[in-house]
Amino acid sequence: MLTPELIASDNDWAPVRMQFPILDQEVFKKPLAYLDNAATTQMPLRVLDTIRHHYLEQNANVHRATHELSGRSTNAFEAARDTVARYIGSKSSNTIIFTRGTTDSLNMLAQMLERKWGASFSALVSTLEHHSNFVPWQQAARRTGGSFATIPLDAQGDIDLDAYAKLLDELPVGIVSVAHVSNVLGTVNPLAQIIEMAHQRGWLVSVDAAQSIRHERVDVAALDCDFLSFSGHKTLGPTGIGVLHGKEELLNELPPVAFGGEMVDTVRTSGTTFESAPLRFEAGTPNYVGAIGLAAALDYLELLGRDVVAEREHALLDYAEQRLGEIPGLQILGTPQKRAGVLSFSVEGVHPFDIATLMDKMGIAIRAGNQCAQPLLNEVYSLSSVARISPAFYNTFEEIDRAIDALERALSICRPAL
Repeated sequence: MLTPELIASDNDWAPVRMQFPILDQEVFKKPLAYLDNAATTQMPLRVLDTIRHHYLEQNANVHRATHELSGRSTNAFEAARDTVARYIGSKSSNTIIFTRGTTDSLNMLAQMLERKWGASFSALVSTLEHHSNFVPWQQAARRTGGSFATIPLDAQGDIDLDAYAKLLDELPVGIVSVAHVSNVLGTVNPLAQIIEMAHQRGWLVSVDAAQSIRHERVDVAALDCDFLSFSGHKTLGPTGIGVLHGKEELLNELPPVAFGGEMVDTVRTSGTTFESAPLRFEAGTPNYVGAIGLAAALDYLELLGRDVVAEREHALLDYAEQRLGEIPGLQILGTPQKRAGVLSFSVEGVHPFDIATLMDKMGIAIRAGNQCAQPLLNEVYSLSSVARISPAFYNTFEEIDRAIDALERALSICRPAL
């Protein structure tokens, strides 16, 4: 049985937690336990200080001026691109496009392929995908008259690899887009195998790394994925910044989908030519401060030790799963071979919103709803909504215990006869 004593204690992480002063407050006169990190993580002081420093000493529009402040700002922005490339194992920063987030990245990619492939558009996603990695591909297929299909799951909540192989063979060759980690089940997909199976048949592969970038080590070179997306706000960075990584040769073959300043090479009344990647996909003034903040967040995770952070988060999640399993009538969704980041659960006869609302009154922040994964919940589990707990490394085992106590109190209110 996992106990807090068997892993690094909360006291060992106390100095790290001090970097997140937002956690040391009361909600409804109760100490806050923030367990909604799959939706948005908190930012450490190091990141906030980096953003403040930029606005105080460097801020100016990037790439477009010869003055000193613009040079400082441009250098910081492009250094951020280098940091992201290094963090995900890309050999070139030219593969890094800054976007508004994972949703923006996936929409951009779907639209680029839609324009390139036209009626031959073909996309394959899994049943466990977030809407952001489901709807853009579905809509692109509908607009072009192309192909869109979903890979089923097995009884545990893992991708059915036999069914996947059959779909790859039967459908028109196109792109497979799958999450690295499910935001509902926490399933860690076997990316290396998924990518190899697709490439053997000529398919491209896009990875939604929004939920894995903090929990799992991501190496695009080792995985050989063609595209990868993630968001800053799920990895200690600011909101409104994200990344689309793509193999450089593929990016330079794809048409841009947004137009304006910076992304052009020459503009004439007779026509326009475009820059090479990544600038061809970054029309207008980019969120350069967001990119700088994201780089500071990734540097902070490197400073802590990515494997150390992952071990801490897995230990917290395992402990939460153990404690949730002690509650009669509670069902944790899925039993995947490997789980990371999140635990979603339902309790028969009790609405998840009632659970989350009552827990909030006791200072515990969790999430309730369809988790932007209606195909998974409706078609696999016959549910419309679930409650979800998602700890981060700055959380404590004591907070997990408090969350379980609050959950049990909430259930006693909602089902007093049991």
